[in-house]
Formats: sequence, C-alpha cells, structure tokens
Amino acid sequence: MPVSDASGAVVALFALIVGHALADFALQGEFLSLAKNRHASLTRFFGDATPPKGVWVHALTAHSLIHAAPVWLITGSALLAFAEVVLHWAIDFAKCEGWTSFTTDQLLHIACKVLFVGLLLGGVI
Repeated sequence: MPVSDASGAVVALFALIVGHALADFALQGEFLSLAKNRHASLTRFFGDATPPKGVWVHALTAHSLIHAAPVWLITGSALLAFAEVVLHWAIDFAKCEGWTSFTTDQLLHIACKVLFVGLLLGGVI
C-alpha cells in the first residue's frame, strides 16, 4: 500500500490495526494463547504428559509470524513483516513474563504500527 500523504497514512494505519486485531484475537486460538507463555499450564492440551521442551518458543514464534502476514500484505514490505515478527515476539514475551500489562502490550503493538506507517510515509521503507 503506497503511503505518500496523510490520507494514505491514515488508511494504512487503520488497515494495520485491523490486521492486528484479526491476528491477536480472531486468529489466536486457545492453544497459542496459552502455549506462547512459558509459565502457563498446558495440561488441557497434553494431559499429564510433559509438553514438548520449548513448545512456548514455537508457539510464540508462530503467533508472531501470523502477525507478520497482514503487515506484509498491507505494506508490501518483507522488512516490516520481519520487524513485526521480532517486535511482536519481544512485546508478547514481556507480557508473558509479567513485565507489562495487557493494556501496555496492546499499546506497544499499536505503537509499532504507527512507527511502520511513519517509516513508509517518510520514504525510509
């Protein structure tokens, strides 16, 4: 999506926020929601069996990759999609560790989208 003026920036930001809402709520099932947190109990999925070692890394990475899809589709930038994976991973890790609240988590995700649009509008990306 070309972002060359304020109007294009608003449309791109709205589209990125819609993409975020879809990926963080509609496309995040119960398994990813719980399994991305290394402290969460996964007995509802694995019963008494021990979950695979490091399953949280795979779940958090998969969740972050899902978020990269709308960023890539909306902006056309693989670089911003990769940035989304890294930033989303770090922000959600912080939330899962209890370092941030749900509200702070969501504000940080939206701030990333604002940054992405600013980079596009400024011609940096």
